[in-house]
Amino acid sequence: MFNYMKKEKGQGLVEYALIIVLIALVVILSLSLVPPPVANVFNNIASTLGGL
Repeated sequence: MFNYMKKEKGQGLVEYALIIVLIALVVILSLSLVPPPVANVFNNIASTLGGL
């Protein structure tokens, strides 16, 4: 019985990792499809934060 519980816990960890990867891919793809003026705003924010 305890062996089954360990497998289930590991399965949950893998599922959370897959969800995080999926969310990251959606964010990256959506940011790559934004128009250039919006991308410039993000670049300005990133350069400002990088200079801190």
